[in-house]
Amino acid sequence: MVMDMGRDAEQGVVELAYQPVAADFVAALRERRRFNRSGRIRRAALVVLAATWVLSVGVVAAGGKADWFLLLYLPLAVLMLLSLPRWQARRLIQVVARNGVHRMTVTDAGMTMATDNSTASVNWVAQPRYRETEDAFFTFSDDKNATCFSVLPKRGLTNPADADRLREILDRNLTRV
Repeated sequence: MVMDMGRDAEQGVVELAYQPVAADFVAALRERRRFNRSGRIRRAALVVLAATWVLSVGVVAAGGKADWFLLLYLPLAVLMLLSLPRWQARRLIQVVARNGVHRMTVTDAGMTMATDNSTASVNWVAQPRYRETEDAFFTFSDDKNATCFSVLPKRGLTNPADADRLREILDRNLTRV
């Protein structure tokens, strides 16, 4: 596809080309957890597990009987909960990396992604929310767990000014969460 960047800049078209990395998905999952239901449940579980462990340590410190199950396995449960996004991201990157370089075209109508093996389009109705971090933009579906998401890493932009243009497109068409 040949594009006239002067014409396309006026029409609100931004293109990205990037090779996905696991950090993209770790960041997307982290951002999703900040506002979805499963993220709230996970935070509550971490607080309950940590409080229970602190109470168990307090009982032992006060000379009470040690419950070794709680003392040993609660930190492991916390570690597993904290590690889960990295495990998920590693599984996602194994699937996504097979497709090679991702080329995204973002317009006021939505996004089109082309890889070495496939092409997909997403209208903004399907992913009406977005978040921005220092390294990327993430779009999310509007179901309660934000099941579907797209990653738009800023390193894929050809020009730093494209980040501002992309932000403008997203602000016009999506809700920032």
